[in-house]
Amino acid sequence: MIDLQEFGKRLITNLEEVIIGKRPALDLITIGLLSQGHILIEDVPGVGKTVLARTLAKSVASTFNRIQFTPDMLPSDVTGVSIYNQETRKFEFRPGPLLGQIVLADEINRATPKTQAALLEAMEEGQITVDGVTHLLPHPFMVLATQNPIEYEGTFPLPEAQLDRFLLHLQLGYPSISDEIRILEKQQIQHPIETIQAVVSNEEILEAIEAVKEIYVSDAVKRYIVELTTQTRQSGDIRLGASPRGSLALFRTGQARAALRGRDHVLPDDIKALAVPVLGHRIIIGPAARMGELSPDRIVREIAHSIPVPGGDFQIATKS
Repeated sequence: MIDLQEFGKRLITNLEEVIIGKRPALDLITIGLLSQGHILIEDVPGVGKTVLARTLAKSVASTFNRIQFTPDMLPSDVTGVSIYNQETRKFEFRPGPLLGQIVLADEINRATPKTQAALLEAMEEGQITVDGVTHLLPHPFMVLATQNPIEYEGTFPLPEAQLDRFLLHLQLGYPSISDEIRILEKQQIQHPIETIQAVVSNEEILEAIEAVKEIYVSDAVKRYIVELTTQTRQSGDIRLGASPRGSLALFRTGQARAALRGRDHVLPDDIKALAVPVLGHRIIIGPAARMGELSPDRIVREIAHSIPVPGGDFQIATKS
């Protein structure tokens, strides 16, 4: 039986060799990996979004493909295309960069909505369909998408349907002064990503993913999850609340967070800590909230603080 806490420490420690001072973000990345979810990283250029994706791929010994999105990119540039072979007189599928295990969708909001939509089937169903033929994606499969804030010139907001496919949404932010000095020192001679080694195998990842599913979630915690997502649909500041996919995301990530902390059961604190990165990007705020400069994350944070945290015994013994 795999030790999930040790698994997480090993992976995060390796990531910290390259990504300095961002332990909360690396924790969320590991939670996303164990939950079989996709992650949207939104931040200004130059804070390490692309480097983080590359470091993760090298750390888990997975195939890594990068898609640099541009306004003139076509859906076939992402999924691949069928080309007629005159020698065999058959169409042959030439896979696109989407057919990898860790896929970096770099600056995803620079592509048009039509090209962005090419990712939907892959992210939800683990497959792509080209010219009527379905191609399964490798397992595990994870999309790490980066985007610049939509205020930047030349960007297109992601459609609501695509935002909902991302399990987590996070920001890296600027490093502290001491962390930025460490970055300078580590990269003085050579970038540390060049020497990073894999510390987790594909077999361990698949075993860990299955082990996380066994983490116990009590009825009280399940109700707490649903109350959180339901409240986003009833808030006057929100025009469109989180769907049941948001509840499922809180459930899965709660299991992963508990496992990384050495527990075999989920606590309400796990759910509360994940409410913003899981639900914040799934809601659309109303005009009044937008005029009042309320952000989705702030509204979700206020909802999480307003709902009473359930008490009681949340361990597996409560099933009997």
